[in-house]
Amino acid sequence: MDVVKGLVMALLLSLSCQVAAAEAININTADKETLMAIKGVGDKRADAIIEYRELNGPFEAVDDLAAVSGVGQAIVDKNRDSLTIGE
Repeated sequence: MDVVKGLVMALLLSLSCQVAAAEAININTADKETLMAIKGVGDKRADAIIEYRELNGPFEAVDDLAAVSGVGQAIVDKNRDSLTIGE
């Protein structure tokens, strides 16, 4: 019985990780509309992220998003769990 419980728990954990990953916003590839789904990012900040990305290349870490004018570390921290730079 303990083996079955362990397997069920492992399966649930695996599925929850996949769901979280599926919902993450890739800040290196997201379009304007998708970037606007980030809490604290509206029209102007989404444009700034895209412009920064075009001028500087892809973000190497989620924390690099804080370097975008108008974004800042507070927005990054608030959204960290839903952001990714891809693989």
